[in-house]
Amino acid sequence: MDSVSTNGRVARKREIPAGIFIKCPGCSDTIYRKEAERLSNVCPKCQYHFYVSARDRMSQVLDEGTFEPWDEDIFPTDPLQFQDKKRYAERLTDEQARTGLTDAALTGTGMIRARRVAIGVTDSAFIMGSMGSVVGERLARLVERATAQSLPLIIISGSGGGARMHEGILSLMQMAKVSSALARYHRAGGLYISVLTNPTMGGVAASFASLGDLVFAEPKALIGFAGPRTIKATIKIELPAGFQTSEFLLEHGYIDRIVERSRLKSEIARAIDYCGK
Repeated sequence: MDSVSTNGRVARKREIPAGIFIKCPGCSDTIYRKEAERLSNVCPKCQYHFYVSARDRMSQVLDEGTFEPWDEDIFPTDPLQFQDKKRYAERLTDEQARTGLTDAALTGTGMIRARRVAIGVTDSAFIMGSMGSVVGERLARLVERATAQSLPLIIISGSGGGARMHEGILSLMQMAKVSSALARYHRAGGLYISVLTNPTMGGVAASFASLGDLVFAEPKALIGFAGPRTIKATIKIELPAGFQTSEFLLEHGYIDRIVERSRLKSEIARAIDYCGK
């Protein structure tokens, strides 16, 4: 919009470029994007934890320059020739181009406060972080390497999609495969720290995300199997407010600790030392 200055010239108002400010879903306040990013994508006013990509998670948790990816050469296929609104093969190509990931899990090794770990992160941006055959294979291989190399194991879950319907039973069997690998890791005396973030749902929550020797969660994360609306519609019962949040689950013994993002790296390192790993 233009305005006329006192000397008669037309002055053009300077508009704020898009994306500098964002609205916080937690407190509904408008906040400076760079300030939130400086705080690891946490609202400076209400501590709401925004979505963080898998690669950014690795940067936040691992010592700088220490991440070494594993199994990036494993790519998803379309064994069922599945199609809903679009062909699954086309959906995979679109998701890969949009996120820069080949699938919803990123795995590898790195250092946390100079402690070598095996680490995996699932990313809700890629088909809601759902667990297809590639996600399951990468996580199973991650656990097997952690077992062979006697490394502490960290898996940070951000999966709202559970098992990936586009792959049918091939997706569902990943729950058992990763859980079996974790059972062997446990028998070998390994330390598995599971970190639950918003959201951790479906088959992920029902399998490897719940099997940690220590289970941490970010504040106010949505954690559960079916979504609250689905449960209410199915059992026709009014459910307690916030019954699938980190805070409710901590109160009822499902998780061990709520850890803010800024403290996660230090808390993992402390747990590794405490457990003698």
